[in-house]
Amino acid sequence: MIWRRRREARDGAFGSGTPERAIIDIGSNTVRLVVYGGTMRAPTVLLNEKVTAKLGRDIAVTGRLADEAMALALRGLRRFALLLADLGIEDVETVATAAVRDAANGAEFAAQLHAIGLSPRVISGEEEALLSAHGVIGAFPDARGIVADLGGGSLELVRVAGGTTEGASSLPLGTLRLPEHRKGGRGEMKKVLDKAIRKAGWDLAAHPPAQNGTLYLVGGTWRAMAVYAMAAKGWPLSDPHGFTIDLAGAQDLAATLAVSESDALKGRERISSMRAEKLPDAAVLLQALLARLAPEQVVFSSWGLREGLLYDRLPAHTRLQDPLLAGVAVFADQRGSQPTLATRMAAWTLDAAPAREHGSERLRLAATMLALAAMQIEPNIRLPQAINWALHKRWIGIDGKGRAMLAAAISANGNQVALPAEVRALASDEALEEAVRWGLALRLARRLGAQSRRSLEVSRLRVDQGALVLELAQSHAALFGAPTEKDMKLLAGRLGLGWRVDIVPEIVL
Repeated sequence: MIWRRRREARDGAFGSGTPERAIIDIGSNTVRLVVYGGTMRAPTVLLNEKVTAKLGRDIAVTGRLADEAMALALRGLRRFALLLADLGIEDVETVATAAVRDAANGAEFAAQLHAIGLSPRVISGEEEALLSAHGVIGAFPDARGIVADLGGGSLELVRVAGGTTEGASSLPLGTLRLPEHRKGGRGEMKKVLDKAIRKAGWDLAAHPPAQNGTLYLVGGTWRAMAVYAMAAKGWPLSDPHGFTIDLAGAQDLAATLAVSESDALKGRERISSMRAEKLPDAAVLLQALLARLAPEQVVFSSWGLREGLLYDRLPAHTRLQDPLLAGVAVFADQRGSQPTLATRMAAWTLDAAPAREHGSERLRLAATMLALAAMQIEPNIRLPQAINWALHKRWIGIDGKGRAMLAAAISANGNQVALPAEVRALASDEALEEAVRWGLALRLARRLGAQSRRSLEVSRLRVDQGALVLELAQSHAALFGAPTEKDMKLLAGRLGLGWRVDIVPEIVL
């Protein structure tokens, strides 16, 4: 029943209309099922379940998938197949990566998957690298630099710029294989890893630092590293996606973790025991990457291979959509706020409170959609919940400053301009003030005529010779009531302007 309701909501949402899609990702560490809904340009995760089978744990020694690992993986995969059948999800893509492609008995394992109704595709290392890169491009349309996807069995490296990829490589340096390079201590390990990276063609001599831009880190162990760094920094956001540190900060982080003990890391909040065991070795690998590539900064991406599979299937015009607006539009629509109304209100408030030095019109529109959606929440819980949407939901194509501006606009729309400390920590006072003006202008727009389309057609808000002017058609002069007067004063005061209301025969745009 819940899945049917989700489909009904989805089918009425802007930018959606595609069935749920499921991806089964058979990796060297984990076997994972993810079901996606909403718009595939910025998909919503409806179900995410994994089995830590460690299929690739013995490959370096025996060259085979261990029997008990296969049994554990197959148990989980049978459950996944049954869940998908019961949920009526027919669009299922199953991919297997390093462990299955490298194992001598990988084909035998794949045959067992066919027996339970799955059709696995064993992808090459190069294809794995390209898919991860496409996931990063989907999340960061302006991505320029190098994608490093760290899995259990391999490390994929590929260069990205202008929406294209170049020089995909797959190295046998996954987290399950890193310990074999540690025999001479971590100092010697770094030299061995550096040599492997250089031998694969990733050398500063071939690609000067100026070309390397950003190093995008993809994979669960990298994300655990981001969680550690966020906690150490007191970062107010919870999602590691998009967390950014400069080269010096990344070097310090890697150096700290490289000499850490796994047992000490296991007590850290939001870092699993499995990730804690792998973090020190992964940190040595990061040291080698930073020394060899010298990127300007490091960005952690939660989008990778699975999202790359979705992105690859999108038509060209859908790929060009803004991922932030695509995601927010569906989210808001499902909560009773039509994106078309938000677009009209954003246009209506444009002259008085545009995006200026700190924001952008795409961000202002996203703030408008979220703020209107927040009005559907009960008043006593509205503001904290809406701020949580802005700060902690996994939006794509936005940074911490942008999230803070979303939160500030939402707060002002609710007549709250005293912002929480976590919001103020993410953006300058000037940026937050710009967003507060967006919110106050929206408050005026929605309260003027109770969000009716007609009220926006018979009125206009503009700035004229140092005054904020509300023009109203004579037929709707009565709309200017006490609440409207209060909203005009609030906005005009924030803009440092006088204000007036002009009643005119009709509105001429």
